[in-house]
Amino acid sequence: MRIGILGGTFDPIHLGHLMLAEQARETLSLDRVLVMPAARPPHKPEVPISAYEHRLAMVELALAGAEPLRASDFEREDDRPSFTVETLRRLTASAPEDRFVLLLGSDSLRDLPGWREPREISRLAELAVYPRPGEEESLISEGERVTTGGDDPITARLLEGPRLRLSSTEVRARVRAGRSIRFLVPPAVARYIQAHGLYRSDPDQQ
Repeated sequence: MRIGILGGTFDPIHLGHLMLAEQARETLSLDRVLVMPAARPPHKPEVPISAYEHRLAMVELALAGAEPLRASDFEREDDRPSFTVETLRRLTASAPEDRFVLLLGSDSLRDLPGWREPREISRLAELAVYPRPGEEESLISEGERVTTGGDDPITARLLEGPRLRLSSTEVRARVRAGRSIRFLVPPAVARYIQAHGLYRSDPDQQ
């Protein structure tokens, strides 16, 4: 099977994430897309985030009934930073017959040369990138593919399609300010946020 991997903090998951996952599934002919919350994002070591169980629960609620999009708890037991290369090694070892496609934002692809073992990442998985608003000029376009440029460029397939200028940071800020998040996150996620009192204060106080 061809399996897409959409990783992230998902604090919280929002409609932009869901649109991307579905767009990638269709465009890349993926049999499944795993939406995988990071246990400990290595690029945000000092940033307080909500507990993993909250973030996973919101992903599960958002994807209920949305097969073949599926929530993945693959990183649940990680007590170390969730390095992409290690996750891909474990995935390929557990399912050697499958082919994995790593879905990245253009900002992540731009920063990929600074990640742990970027060449190994590109060997273990096909890379597909979706442009984030304002990041279009950070990559070199080559038709249906984009590259990071530099002395050792990394290339990925470009995902075209509609974009939402929406971020989890904005959703959290709106909750903290007592503003509506309707139509920004799935209704079940909005109810979960309200029921658990998320984002009314800093995540490390929740």
